[in-house]
Amino acid sequence: MEIIINPDRELWQRLCKRAETDDSVIEARVRAILERVRTGGDAALADITREVEGRNVSSFRVSAAEISSAAGQVSDAVKGAVARAAANIRAFHQAQKPGTVEVETMPGVRCVRRSLPIGRVGLYIPGGSAPLFSTLLMLAIPARIAGCSDIVLCTPAGRDGKVAPAVLYAASVCGVDKIYSLGGAQAIAAMAFGTETIAPVSKIFGPGNRYVTKAKQLVTALGVAIDMPAGPSEVMVLADGSADVRFVASDLLSQAEHGPDSQAILVCRSEGFASDVAAEVNRQLALLPRRDIADKALENSRIVVFTGETASRAQAIDFANTYASEHLIISMREPWAVAEQITAAGSVFIGNYSPESAGDYASGTNHTLPTMGLARAWSGIGLDSFMHSITYQELTREGLESLGDTITTMAEAEGLDAHAAAVKYRLGK
Repeated sequence: MEIIINPDRELWQRLCKRAETDDSVIEARVRAILERVRTGGDAALADITREVEGRNVSSFRVSAAEISSAAGQVSDAVKGAVARAAANIRAFHQAQKPGTVEVETMPGVRCVRRSLPIGRVGLYIPGGSAPLFSTLLMLAIPARIAGCSDIVLCTPAGRDGKVAPAVLYAASVCGVDKIYSLGGAQAIAAMAFGTETIAPVSKIFGPGNRYVTKAKQLVTALGVAIDMPAGPSEVMVLADGSADVRFVASDLLSQAEHGPDSQAILVCRSEGFASDVAAEVNRQLALLPRRDIADKALENSRIVVFTGETASRAQAIDFANTYASEHLIISMREPWAVAEQITAAGSVFIGNYSPESAGDYASGTNHTLPTMGLARAWSGIGLDSFMHSITYQELTREGLESLGDTITTMAEAEGLDAHAAAVKYRLGK
């Protein structure tokens, strides 16, 4: 990992830069896939799956028997872990239930805001070398708590042509039974447009590769909502002398192993600590089964050192807010005092015993978070992500009489005379 000492502020933008990719070729391919599915339905899905995966599929729907048999293929240890994680996720999201807001803004003018569940939602869960059954818990549990009436799950089959048993088991725990063995941009297209067997949804959630991400971005222009724009996963660790070098190195690597375009950033206050972490990263890297992936990610990762007694702490916090990390770990003295100064982060992990993997799996917070600096304005997934709000207003005649002059004055000032007339007719003016 590259080590940068006391960078001038004009260099911060470069140091906060994420990996860049040219998606022009991918975009053209994804547009073609979307159009094929939109016009060809199930037949197009079968053709694309045969072309991409080399397997013939007569039905993408995973049967109840397959879902049921998956439980027997999952170890008791994993079942126990899923149960505990699900309980924590459920407790945290249950506490987020919004209430109704009702205000009489002035006599005779009543305003109300109510939150309602999104009717149909689609979940995409990646498969392949790392089937993310944990993400299914993070999405399906709040969808159920919110009251979404219909949940559709698309997830690709493995090399054996089967959906990972752990994904099917997690789905059964969450009460999701509309499961389709379908991956890639074609799965996003199926949920966005609908086919003969897959009904269209109103909002699509879940991570994926560049094809999936591009497909989600494109369908938003066609009237389908998505959870958030997504990029490669990332972590920043803020550390001082109170941090444990082994812990910090493991946190950086836990993010780097996600994918070759992931990014891990350490911000610390000592050149010696930076060198020790870099050495420990190399030592732990050699032990990882996914070390080739992590090693590639580390090429785009770095260590930034701000030295000094007081200024360095403030600079580290400022740099963290500039970067706006998806995951931010604070391994510093008085970590909550630091956390209170953080204004841009997807999720913050406080202290030496709060690894990012806790939030990824089982603490209860949601691990679907904004990346690419979007944490300055976007929030991670919460219960409200599966809901939408409607406002209501009721005016009595007396209320409209009191407010009428205000409305007509503003409408006429904007040149919208019909707006003003809608009030005048009611008041006999």
